[in-house]
Amino acid sequence: MAIEVRIPTILRTYTDGAKAVDATGSTLEELIGDLESRHPGLKDRLVDGGALRRFVNVYLNDEDVRFLGGLETPVSDGDTVTVLPAVAGGAR
Repeated sequence: MAIEVRIPTILRTYTDGAKAVDATGSTLEELIGDLESRHPGLKDRLVDGGALRRFVNVYLNDEDVRFLGGLETPVSDGDTVTVLPAVAGGAR
């Protein structure tokens, strides 16, 4: 069994248009490494300098990984990881 990773529209060029892909790993960092091996270029859009990019939100089973341990967050078979770009802006 694998971990489902839900990909936002803006990053689907790296997954050949797939809305969700499977990956494996015991931590989020390993999972992203596996994603990179299957979908080159994706890691650079998610990680910068050993940490998640500031404007990328990653959720493990609907919990923000920044509050769970960042890249060291443990992941397990059957989990769902959702990648969402941060939205900025607002009314003037």
